[in-house]
Amino acid sequence: MAGAEYYGRGTAIMTQNELVSVFVSILNTDRVLAEEPMSNHTTFKTGGNAELLLVLHAEEELKAVLEILGREQLPYTLIGRGSNLLVSDEGLPGVVLKLADGFDEVCVREGGLVYAQAGATLRSACLGAIHAGLSGLEFAGGIPGCVGGGVAMNAGAYGGELKDVVEYVRILTPARKVQTFTNEQMRFSYRKSAVQGSGSVILGAAFRLQPGDRDQSMETFNCLNARRKEKQPLNFPSAGSTFKRPQGNYASALIDQCNLKGFTIGGAQVSEKHAGFIINLGNASSRDIYELICYVRQEVMKKTGILLEPEVRLLGEF
Repeated sequence: MAGAEYYGRGTAIMTQNELVSVFVSILNTDRVLAEEPMSNHTTFKTGGNAELLLVLHAEEELKAVLEILGREQLPYTLIGRGSNLLVSDEGLPGVVLKLADGFDEVCVREGGLVYAQAGATLRSACLGAIHAGLSGLEFAGGIPGCVGGGVAMNAGAYGGELKDVVEYVRILTPARKVQTFTNEQMRFSYRKSAVQGSGSVILGAAFRLQPGDRDQSMETFNCLNARRKEKQPLNFPSAGSTFKRPQGNYASALIDQCNLKGFTIGGAQVSEKHAGFIINLGNASSRDIYELICYVRQEVMKKTGILLEPEVRLLGEF
């Protein structure tokens, strides 16, 4: 496995100090962070420093920043709430753009639609729907992370996937044009969509839901989250399910079958509670986690003939 590619490459014309000054004029000082530890922005709680991290609160800010990055030919990496990321201990060059708090509005529209900005949590989108008397998003209420990342990877749980409820997705293209993609145009499949690797940025998504009983929907939401808490190691930093589900099987069952529960490298461990999770015991490095992912894949392949595919997105050099 190799590190993920960044969007754009090149050499900046401005110095870093000049770039910082320009970004501060758009975002204010507290949202322009130099040499920012990525461990502060990932649910694994690991990762080296971002050369420059910008926290974006609005679409116009995103467009302005991308205009500058394009002109300067600077590499950039887009993140949300860091729930599905493993960032290299070596950090990330260029600029990291974070869409999260402030880019997180959820609103109910006519016709059973709930629109959520890319930085909104799936939990908040689900609860917004329930409070509006709409049902169909309960399965996603406990999935960690944000709407943008969830839609991009067609996140799912408990028999549901976001493709089942997405009506349309608003996207900012690499040419900085806003377009609306229908469900069909998103070309959803298992943990994939047309947006992945395209250089486009999801701005938000609308979910088509059905009228439902608020109390029943909330009960479903609470029951699913109770199941999640009972079965998953939520008290340790992780990125959720580490591996995609192989066809006709389950990653956790295969890992358990290979007697890997509890296996540890450095501060990283295959969870004793749920074999599908690799967790940070508290002092793991990204390298520990990466090596454990590789070891699990190797052992499962050797003993079962099935090669597990990581669900976690790698950023940086490994």
